[in-house]
Amino acid sequence: MTEITGLCPDRFARVREVFAANFENNGELGARFSFAIDGEIVVDLMGGFADRKREVAFGPDTLTALFSTTKAVAALMVARLVDEGRLAYDQPVADVWPEFAQNGKAAVTVEQALSHQAGLSGFSDETDPALWFDWDATCAKLAAMAPLFPIGSASGYHPVTYGYLAGEIFRRVDGRTMGTALREDIAQPLGLDLWIGLPDSEHGRVSELMRPSALPSFGAINPALEAAFLKPWSSPGGRSSAEWRRVEIPSANGHATAAALARLMGALATGGSLDGRSLITPAGIKAATAQRIVGPDLVLPYVISWGAGFMRNAPNFFYGPTAEAFGHSGWGGSCAFADPTRGVSGAYVMNKQGTALIGDPRAVRLIEAAYASL
Repeated sequence: MTEITGLCPDRFARVREVFAANFENNGELGARFSFAIDGEIVVDLMGGFADRKREVAFGPDTLTALFSTTKAVAALMVARLVDEGRLAYDQPVADVWPEFAQNGKAAVTVEQALSHQAGLSGFSDETDPALWFDWDATCAKLAAMAPLFPIGSASGYHPVTYGYLAGEIFRRVDGRTMGTALREDIAQPLGLDLWIGLPDSEHGRVSELMRPSALPSFGAINPALEAAFLKPWSSPGGRSSAEWRRVEIPSANGHATAAALARLMGALATGGSLDGRSLITPAGIKAATAQRIVGPDLVLPYVISWGAGFMRNAPNFFYGPTAEAFGHSGWGGSCAFADPTRGVSGAYVMNKQGTALIGDPRAVRLIEAAYASL
């Protein structure tokens, strides 16, 4: 039996049972699930191992790579700029990033870029996968690129490019990189173990990944999907894992604990404040999570409702039973969500990756059990 530690009051006993079953029946390696009510952690379970040799316990200080769950954090960072009146969702990206207007993209709005409607899901032409480690070069290539599908005609998930689009929009307005602003404005003041761009001093706490045993099921192949996931250069490569952790990619390489994510999302579930500190107004949350487009995504094989970077819960209901919940999922199984209707939030992280693109069954079972215990 895997040793399970952490916080779990009797009313949430079912959550503990499901968490344990993920190890006993589903081959979990190391994982953590945190659930908050009104921003306060009420469940915080962890177990298993942080390494593939099963020698290091997965504990409260273990950091886990978030992959695309990072996008929820990036969406919040941009939402704060909008909430402060420094940016508008309906303004063209080229207003703050003039070079972006090339190749027919002058009218692409901030909200279209954040809701995966800009047609920039990846690079279709041969590209050195090490390019992703050069922020300015990657942004220049995106700015010069022609869209892979008509702008605004559909969503076509931008698995890696989203981070450079959101991050460069943020940098052009704020002057700082998104990872720096996250650390200075939110993570450090609130004591959240949450990073975009991980300092070398923290690398020893990162859990080792066990890659999935099979490829996800992508559905019918199209140019947007090929560029996003199926080219040899679709994701960063050619550099060490330390370099990958160190660089800032706000779509893909956040690192955090589940508790930090659950608390951050707790602010979005409770009107925008955490520990008495306002991160965003209720109006800002409403604007960020309003539906921008819904329909069959060109890259992910799902019908998805997108806010301005947030994945809305309906119609898939991966984040509990409430239609108004929202969040994001990451490659391999991680997720973070907020539910303003119920005032709850949560996060799941793990180091054995599954094959579900979104809605990993391990996380879905835990979230369902948590809601059933309310």
